[in-house]
Amino acid sequence: MTTASAIESATATTPTDTAASARRRSAELEQQIREHPGRFRVMTGDRPTGPLHLGHYFGTLHNRVRLQDLGVDVFVIIADYQVLTDRDVADRLTEHMEAMLLDYLAIGIDPTRSTIFNHSAVPALNQLMLPFLSLVSVAELNRNPTVKDEIAHSRQSAVSGLMFTYPVHQAADILFCKGNLVPVGQDQLPHLEVTRTVARRFNERYGKVFPEPDALLSAAPLLLGTDGTKMSKSRGNSIALGATADETARLIRGAKTDADRHISYEPETRPGVSSLVLLAALCLDRDPHTVAEEIGDGGAAALKRTVTDAVNSRMEPIRARRAEYARDMAYVRSVLRAGNERANEIAEATLDEVRSVMGGVL
Repeated sequence: MTTASAIESATATTPTDTAASARRRSAELEQQIREHPGRFRVMTGDRPTGPLHLGHYFGTLHNRVRLQDLGVDVFVIIADYQVLTDRDVADRLTEHMEAMLLDYLAIGIDPTRSTIFNHSAVPALNQLMLPFLSLVSVAELNRNPTVKDEIAHSRQSAVSGLMFTYPVHQAADILFCKGNLVPVGQDQLPHLEVTRTVARRFNERYGKVFPEPDALLSAAPLLLGTDGTKMSKSRGNSIALGATADETARLIRGAKTDADRHISYEPETRPGVSSLVLLAALCLDRDPHTVAEEIGDGGAAALKRTVTDAVNSRMEPIRARRAEYARDMAYVRSVLRAGNERANEIAEATLDEVRSVMGGVL
């Protein structure tokens, strides 16, 4: 059997995590985190392609702060190289990176307890990707459902090799620091399974170096954008964390609802209205059904006033911290430099270990 055939055969007999098993495992992990947070190292991050928004905040960002505050070692990557996966050039990269840093600090990511770094500052990440690529087949990459979806929504007329190998790129990002816990949404489980596969095959071939990271499945519900579709930086339908109170009010006033005056929380049949109700409920830390009942027959206008007040109240302290940090960009940039230094130290140590077990190949 050829190497490629063996890899494909192994993949065919290795089940991926189902959503149900991932949820069960995540519940177990939450208990372990509470009991022994120091055993875990989280790896997560974002691409600097535009402003972070409320979907990011309730989907992932506040969870990073929660894990940090529990005592987990959190690594946050600003994945600047990965901007090029679905676009020809990295427009306004420095601007987006600095805005992202401001958002991270404003929501409560503490650089004394978490490590914030950018991909391009850690060359060892790309060196690790080379041996990792030898551990997966073209067929495996081709049938990755997350890659298929990203290719379908790509801005490029032709798919680049970087997009195709994105899951392996991500594996290097996670494994360089020996991350053993990755907060993900259900749609990202196939990506993480590639990382687990890479770690397992590397360890079998060369010797035990990497953990097989677990998914910490996010329970965050989906927030829709103001146009009723998925909230996205690229679709212009999001409410940025850096938006002012007036900008936030304007965006919510323009949000899509429906013709039924009575407000209810029914995500399946009334997605636009329900997403707004949910947004208010998340900001208020309340049940969405209760929020909807209180608005009752007030209609879309009352709903949007409730959402606007809730969002602005929740975001007010974050905006204040963001403005304070923005007045000292020298400090903000020093946070990234310090994070890059720590990430490089760890990456070089991991790369030395990889060279050793591979017989000095790299």
